[in-house]
Amino acid sequence: MHIQPIKIPRLEVPSTLSIEEVLASSLETITSNSILAISSKIVAVCEDAVLPVDQTDYEALVRSEADLYLDPSESQYGHHFTIKGRTLIASAGIDKSNASDHYILWPRDPQASANRIRKWLGEKYGVERVGVLITDSTSYALRRGATGVAIAHSGFRAVNSYVGKRDLFGRELQVETAGVANGLAAATVLAMGEGDEQTPLCVVTEVPFVEFVEVDPTESELDDTYLRLEEDLFAPFLSNAPWKNHRDV
Repeated sequence: MHIQPIKIPRLEVPSTLSIEEVLASSLETITSNSILAISSKIVAVCEDAVLPVDQTDYEALVRSEADLYLDPSESQYGHHFTIKGRTLIASAGIDKSNASDHYILWPRDPQASANRIRKWLGEKYGVERVGVLITDSTSYALRRGATGVAIAHSGFRAVNSYVGKRDLFGRELQVETAGVANGLAAATVLAMGEGDEQTPLCVVTEVPFVEFVEVDPTESELDDTYLRLEEDLFAPFLSNAPWKNHRDV
């Protein structure tokens, strides 16, 4: 696997540029059987999913943006644990780093954005088999540091199943799957950086483990990418947390 970070000019917030305009000015070309990873933040900025800090109630914003949230008093650090878009992430993905005096939200519909960008890449660069991955950063239990997570993908299978295949000693695998989209997100977000690198894009090539497709993921495929809370391996922890949603208040 080869990951090439792409530097772009600093985006002002709010921005007058579309994400397609940013890509056209920063991406000379892209080849078939490659993936463009994009930070959710620049997609959101280009889609005007931003709010001025001095005019926004942050606590209310987190509650309204989250599908589920825990009261900050549940955390010794006042941390905002939330679930948004079937993803466990801090503060519903809201960020104010690299954003001047604004909060940056998630794109309003990350999956629609990924699908649209994939189609645009195909038309702009004349490629049929190209993937798009929209990423964000999150934290994992018992690990220090932020790690990339996929919040939308298009043009490739997000999960590779090993069920029915055999391991090195001939044992038939029953439940094993590989999280392709999240693995790529972890690698590309690491390459993008978390500070002032100005590299919110990565082109990923030489990925023989990726199955490319020339269509958007179906609803069924997206459902298979995620787990319901009650069937998650971590259900004993997640299901017992005192989750709320904004309709509860």
